[in-house]
Amino acid sequence: MAEPKAAYLDCTAGVAGDMLLGALLDAGADLAAVRTAVASLGVLGLDVTIAQTRRCGLRCARAVVVTPATDQPTRGLAEVLAAIETANLGTVARRVAADTFRLLADAEAAVHGIPAELVHFHEVGATDALADAVGTAVAADQLGLLADGALVTCSALAAGSGTARSAHGTIPVPAPAVLQIVADRGLSLTGGHLAGERTTPTGAALVAILATPGPLPPMTVDAVGSGAGQRDTPERPNITRLVIGSRTEPGPAPGPAEPVTVVETTVDDLDPELWPGVLRAVRAAGAWDCWTTATVGRHGRPGQVLTALCTEQIRPAVVDAVFRHSTTLGVRWAPWQRTTLPRITVTVPVGPPGAAQEINIKVAAGPGGQQTAKPELADAERVAEALGWPVRRVCEAALSAYHRDHPTGPVMP
Repeated sequence: MAEPKAAYLDCTAGVAGDMLLGALLDAGADLAAVRTAVASLGVLGLDVTIAQTRRCGLRCARAVVVTPATDQPTRGLAEVLAAIETANLGTVARRVAADTFRLLADAEAAVHGIPAELVHFHEVGATDALADAVGTAVAADQLGLLADGALVTCSALAAGSGTARSAHGTIPVPAPAVLQIVADRGLSLTGGHLAGERTTPTGAALVAILATPGPLPPMTVDAVGSGAGQRDTPERPNITRLVIGSRTEPGPAPGPAEPVTVVETTVDDLDPELWPGVLRAVRAAGAWDCWTTATVGRHGRPGQVLTALCTEQIRPAVVDAVFRHSTTLGVRWAPWQRTTLPRITVTVPVGPPGAAQEINIKVAAGPGGQQTAKPELADAERVAEALGWPVRRVCEAALSAYHRDHPTGPVMP
């Protein structure tokens, strides 16, 4: 059995849909398969080609989306999802493409203060972005990055600076939708000194769906891909880099401890409505996890103890986020040890034939090889709404499908 894949996305100079697609194609994904999938979207004249170019003297691949010569209609989320649903895609690639546009719609809806169903895509919903998302999903699937046991991590995303043109006029950089995606999905930003738009909403959404923030994972490197942006900027190569290989180090086995820094503060004067934003900001700063615990202060006032887990290297950023987003006047921290179980995510279908929905199952291996499986609640709620089922029924069906497809359990990392 082939080793699970590992990959690292270096987005410190920027990321856009075409840059990510170019990096995947440069790393060995099959252009013909991408073109077939894009053609199946049913948009006459839509195609993808690849061209070799240079950015600051470095060789890289430029994914070029050929768009129809005629004007295309403005598409809403329902129209985009319908096109993806009928396209010739694998199950997991279809889910990645659809989830990308759901995330984009949620971000645009939050920015403009409207329901996601009323979002009319302009830049992100144009035919080129549809090709970018579908092509990236297919290419990632080809390279094994969507398979069970694969691990994809990403750097911080380049923030850029200045302004950019959009369908709504001149907007600040980073674009509001980019900031919303970064905040919602716990990604990090860097490189605010770089001029111009460096990260697009489509690029941010694809990275959020495909990867988790973290360092380059241990691997035997098989290929490196570099995807070119449209501009050749003088201060830094305008490329997204992809390092891909086979995982060479198993996840932490039960028992051995690893260091963790615990950051805490007690707050009794913060508006309760503001706590979700505080938790998002702390996670965006790099915390692995954070939560609040109800408490009663020395004067009898109810309050919350905010706890965050992070590495010691990330601690200053986490502490800064706590001070910036809460009313606390002091933060305490201490080095602790923790033990974790190895875990992976497995995708299973739920629902009747022809209307099945994908749901992620988190699987962990305990002592003696005993495994536990639990559906992701956010996925279960989404599927329940789509199928008109109770959430409990979705969870039961997901576990049944998991045990049917993996009677002895999946191969753990």
